Amino acid sequence: MSTLLFCLDPPWVKYHRLVHMLAGVAFLGAGLWAWSEKGVLSDLTKVTRLHGIDPVVLVLIVGVVMFTLGFAGCVGALRENICLLKFFCGTIVLIFFLELAVAVLAFLFQDWVRDRFREFFESNIRAYRDDIDLQNLIDSLQKANQCCGAYGPEDWDLNVYFNCSGASYSREKCGVPFSCCVPDPAQKVVNTQCGYDVRTQLKSKWDEFIFTKGCIQALEGWLPRNIYIVAGIFIAISLLQIFGIFLAKTLISDIEAVKAGHHF
Repeated sequence: MSTLLFCLDPPWVKYHRLVHMLAGVAFLGAGLWAWSEKGVLSDLTKVTRLHGIDPVVLVLIVGVVMFTLGFAGCVGALRENICLLKFFCGTIVLIFFLELAVAVLAFLFQDWVRDRFREFFESNIRAYRDDIDLQNLIDSLQKANQCCGAYGPEDWDLNVYFNCSGASYSREKCGVPFSCCVPDPAQKVVNTQCGYDVRTQLKSKWDEFIFTKGCIQALEGWLPRNIYIVAGIFIAISLLQIFGIFLAKTLISDIEAVKAGHHF
């Protein structure tokens, strides 16, 4: 029976499950290495003390999910374990419907999603200097979308280092991160101090030095322009998940048929 089912399962399907599991191991390894470099493994409270989100947590979650699914699919197919295959199939079905629900709810409740994103972005602005990975994530987002803050540069008052209040003694007081600065084509080296004291000037002059559009506005403008790309990616991922569900269900049926004494 093992030989028969092994032949029925196409080689590229087996390799796909193995690659899926190895990718999960790679994500887990990268996440644990990042945590070890930041000293989190020796002091887990560093994660809970962070006001924003640690991007490494997302990497670890993706790694755990990918490894678990890859392990269940690969071992379940090789050992003809129906429980593991049903777990693999059921988890993909759950993920598929969660993705579908999120997409529908995001379309129907756009104002609610906008408010949650604003809260998420503002909480990460507060923690900007607390974690280097979070800092790099925000800088990449602002540079890629040519934006600054959630709704504008003044959102950086939420961060203790950039706050304009008289109680702050930071050199970055009343400034913005360098990722908010309008790039100068003549400069080959990034000027990380370009945002210093920018907000002490008249607002009418801000757009000469920094991006004045908020990142929420930038993303809202980006989505309609790239709606076909987003839809195409979502459809492609959905088709891969449906195909994985189909293969798992087919293999489960084959195993059950063989165990029941039926012939193919």
